[in-house]
Amino acid sequence: MRYSLIIPVYNRPNEVDELLESLSELEFSDGFEVVIVEDGSFERCDHIIEKHNSNLKISYYYKENSGPGDSRNFGMKKAKGDYFLIFDSDCIIPKKYLNEVDQALRSRFVDCFGGPDQALDSFSDVQKAINFAMTSFITTGGIRGGSEKIDKFQPRSFNMGISKKAFDASGGFGNIHPGEDPDLSMRLWNLGFETALFHKAYVYHKRRIDWNKFSIQVNKFGKARPILNSWYPKFSKLTYFVPTGFILMFFAAIVLLAFGQIIGIFSFAVYFFAVFFVSSYQNKNFKIGYLSVIAVWKQFYGYGTGFLKSFILIQVLKKNPQQAFPELFFKK
Repeated sequence: MRYSLIIPVYNRPNEVDELLESLSELEFSDGFEVVIVEDGSFERCDHIIEKHNSNLKISYYYKENSGPGDSRNFGMKKAKGDYFLIFDSDCIIPKKYLNEVDQALRSRFVDCFGGPDQALDSFSDVQKAINFAMTSFITTGGIRGGSEKIDKFQPRSFNMGISKKAFDASGGFGNIHPGEDPDLSMRLWNLGFETALFHKAYVYHKRRIDWNKFSIQVNKFGKARPILNSWYPKFSKLTYFVPTGFILMFFAAIVLLAFGQIIGIFSFAVYFFAVFFVSSYQNKNFKIGYLSVIAVWKQFYGYGTGFLKSFILIQVLKKNPQQAFPELFFKK
């Protein structure tokens, strides 16, 4: 089984340098190739490729900007392997990653898998707080952090594998972004392919490095989900409404507080204290615990308000998704 590692990149040469450095240290006896797709960057990384050419088999392509999903498709069409492993450029790959993937696929082959992410000690405190918000059991149920209690796992494209067979059958990623990865998962399910979580195949994912970018990102996640629910109603879940319900109940608790009812706001205070305590304990740092409270609030607020707006426009008023949210769609 030969692997092709597909990496789209847009204006992030320093991240590509770190990623390729980690790939050069992989403990894997069989061969693999790396396919870098420069998505119309004005800060190109071709000079970074030259630095690592002696240690890795790298193919580098430059094309006009068309989004990460289309760039991944471009890379998979150029790749020579029969199983594609997809990473974001802001990932660092552990030395045993390919061995874990190879062992998992040989034990139980699936045509598409996803893996969790973790934070390195070298990450900033904000990155660690955001990582906690996105992966903790008390925030997302632990799905992004490696929980196995999932009936149908939707791999995320920062750490994802897909067979050439499944790619050819599905056509790969669509032009919605974000949301292109669950969109692909659900199309694969409809085609009869199976997905799985390989909890040992984790990567170190830097994520967003400031609050504003993180807020914009999770807001777009929220907007994308009702669109996907309208496309694939049989895969819709009530849990997708949780962040919106959280925000609505929080503001209701504030209103009730004005009338002397404290139980609602007290419940939220207990929850955020739990976030602070668990994050502080896991990260062994009270500052990260405090920042995690901010990250969790921004995650719930951004996703919840984005979901509510999209739900009203798409699923209640039946607006066209590309007209309602043009910022979520790349033009090919």
